[in-house]
Amino acid sequence: MTDVRLTAASAAGPNVDALVIGIGADPHDGSKIDIPASGELRPATRRRILQALERLGAKGTAEEVTRLPGIEGLSAPLVIAVGIGTSTELFTPEQLRRAAGAATLSLTRSKRVGIIMPATTPASIAAIAQGALLGSYRFTAFKGIGTTEVATAIKSITVVTDLNRDRHAREALKRAVIVANEVMLARDLVNTPPSALHPQELAVAAVQAVAELGVSTEVLTEIELLAGHYGGIIGVGQGSANPPRLVRLQYSPARSKIHVALVGKGITFDSGGLSIKTGPGMITMKSDMGGAAAVIAATAAIARLGIPATITTYAACAENMPSGTAQRPGDVITTYSGKTVEVLNTDAEGRLVLADALSRAAQDEPDVIIDVATLTGAQTVALGTRVSAVMSNSDELRDDVIRAAEISGEQFWPMPLPKELRASLDSPIADLANIGERLGGMLTAGLFLQEFIEHDTPWAHLDIAGPAFNEGKAHDYTPLGGTGVAVRTLVQLVRDLTDASTK
Repeated sequence: MTDVRLTAASAAGPNVDALVIGIGADPHDGSKIDIPASGELRPATRRRILQALERLGAKGTAEEVTRLPGIEGLSAPLVIAVGIGTSTELFTPEQLRRAAGAATLSLTRSKRVGIIMPATTPASIAAIAQGALLGSYRFTAFKGIGTTEVATAIKSITVVTDLNRDRHAREALKRAVIVANEVMLARDLVNTPPSALHPQELAVAAVQAVAELGVSTEVLTEIELLAGHYGGIIGVGQGSANPPRLVRLQYSPARSKIHVALVGKGITFDSGGLSIKTGPGMITMKSDMGGAAAVIAATAAIARLGIPATITTYAACAENMPSGTAQRPGDVITTYSGKTVEVLNTDAEGRLVLADALSRAAQDEPDVIIDVATLTGAQTVALGTRVSAVMSNSDELRDDVIRAAEISGEQFWPMPLPKELRASLDSPIADLANIGERLGGMLTAGLFLQEFIEHDTPWAHLDIAGPAFNEGKAHDYTPLGGTGVAVRTLVQLVRDLTDASTK
């Protein structure tokens, strides 16, 4: 685990292998660059850095990375100049988080990293540290003897700030590090190949994630799921040689102010079942448990932070495979709630396992229910690969989620649940069908889930299908593969709901 610390400025900078220095475009002359945190550097050293950057054509634009060999006056043998954007006195935490992440993302051989950026408040310090940690993430667990070059893991990150002894700054740093580490846990789970993460292994990972955190755990096997009438989870998992699981975690601090249920879709691999996907469409389907990874990691973070909220978490884990025992298009299943569903498309399986988990979560009588799922391809059509969707039966809760996402640096967008689309889920032989109108498919999926929510319980559905797995180019603090999206938003949301409940 990477050690993150604060230190006061010194003439030669911290004793590190690489020194990250934030730069920005001069607000008065866009053709020039500036070092906003220049107070941490000697004037002569600052001039040398700026001269070198100008010769190399650096612009200081957001996330631009320029590498410099050791600069006279600094002890570090390598300087990484990273653009924050137009230089101002008040960079947003997300600007700082992204810049710090872009810098550490670019490093491959540095074990000790120092950072000089505008770390003038507890919030800015937390953002810089969190971005640097997230950018330093590497998934190398399955690299073998054929690997010729593996990036060196960063062992320590030192943020230079005058607030190095400030209690609030240190507390903010501690919180940021805890959340970042749990985001990386979610990334690890998503990145693990489906050959190594079946429903049983995901359940074991969930239990291990909260070990020694005062969190109670329960795992229902396929036998218990069958006996308990969890028809959605059993139906999805029955085609696989790897049977399904339902994980329940509960964190119940003595001074709890609110009870929040978190529900995650945990499809460890989604072939589409008998409604099989195309070959290219299956390549990233190890990520279809990104919702479960998010709620598991968020629960661990909330427990580590000691937030006074009761958290009951359900991860509905199954593998959706075609076989002679797989559910068929046209089958009717009876969900845990007692409602029947005609399965018209076995590739619309996430909503089936969530239906059971949502109904079970409602029995715990939480104040709020949040589900997270890589649920629909329609989400990426509507919002692309960097913005997640949020739907809710409560305008207030939907706004709370959006606000929490903005604070934490994640992008969520509010989407409606149009009543006129509900009729498309009607079935002539069951209570409802598992697919409805093709246009607006993300919305009909949300309407399907809403059928399993008690009307007076505030509920929000987070569709993270696109943002959960980065298939494109690594950027800012976001690597290729699993992103850990929604973890930061969930932790912030629970903190906000807890604070609101005490007012």
